[in-house]
Amino acid sequence: MIQERMTNVATSQSKEINHLDSQHKRWFAVYTKYKCEKYVSELLNKKEVNTYLPLQTKLRRYTRKIKKLQIPLINNYVFVQIKSSEYITVLETEYIYRFVRQGKNLISIPENEIDILKRIVGDIESMEVLDVHSVAVGEEVEVISGQLTGLRGKIVSKWGKKKFVVELKNIGYLFHVQMDLAMLRPLREMKVTA
Repeated sequence: MIQERMTNVATSQSKEINHLDSQHKRWFAVYTKYKCEKYVSELLNKKEVNTYLPLQTKLRRYTRKIKKLQIPLINNYVFVQIKSSEYITVLETEYIYRFVRQGKNLISIPENEIDILKRIVGDIESMEVLDVHSVAVGEEVEVISGQLTGLRGKIVSKWGKKKFVVELKNIGYLFHVQMDLAMLRPLREMKVTA
């Protein structure tokens, strides 16, 4: 009986997970050569592969000028939205080393995580303007823009006309942050739409 359970555990652990689908496109991350992320994204777009490369704007100061640069948020990564038939096309692209895997498993990235990256770099802005009176102290909220995008917490108090103090829970710590209403989304809206 114990031997049979151990055999079942061993076979379930050795089974690879592959989220590639022949019908539906899903997001995956590919690992690229350093400083070739933009070039890889362009090559994939020419092959009609849907890509996303989160870029952030950085200012570089030189002796005679200031330059605005668009640099990748995550070095060496480009995100591709593909079906299983496009897998080889992506791998054959110059400067792509491999798909990012968890062990031997090829796990897709949920759409909402791609949206979080888009909010962090400002590719998606808050679509609706909330009324100050529609959000109450004690309400659960999610940060939808800025460096803390994706974190969830609770409104502790109101600060001024459109700012709130939010208690954020992260990696076992609580911290209070003053945030503008435009950076927050009440979680009750997400529960209704889900």
